[in-house]
Amino acid sequence: MRKGRFSQANGIYLLTTVTEQRIPWFQVLSFAQIMCQSLEDPRCLADSKSLCWVVMPDHIHMLLQLGDTRLSQVVKKMKAQSARKLNREIGRTGRFWAPGFHDHALRKEGDLRGVARYIVANPLRAGLVQRVADYPYWNAIWL
Repeated sequence: MRKGRFSQANGIYLLTTVTEQRIPWFQVLSFAQIMCQSLEDPRCLADSKSLCWVVMPDHIHMLLQLGDTRLSQVVKKMKAQSARKLNREIGRTGRFWAPGFHDHALRKEGDLRGVARYIVANPLRAGLVQRVADYPYWNAIWL
């Protein structure tokens, strides 16, 4: 977590984490699919709830509502579980994710849908697609 932040039970956080050396692993269909499954897997999320996410070629953005588990522990678990699956699929060992992550706590519940729209529009802003609906690697609970 960023300096001066703390993990609040039931808090909602916007997270960003990148692959080691920003390698665009998720340009490969099967790797992106594994990551998408991991972002919905309760074993990866501990007692947290995935509200919205997008898998970009070399990073992910996620809107996450914590349970009682600290944010740093949830991210650590998600990164470890997904890295094991991805490294196995790729046929490699070693670090998959870059150390650390960026977090931003959302204070107003009214901001959630706007932040979710911002998250799922990332592929559009990056020039990967012409319409959000054309990008397959995202989800939001409001659908």
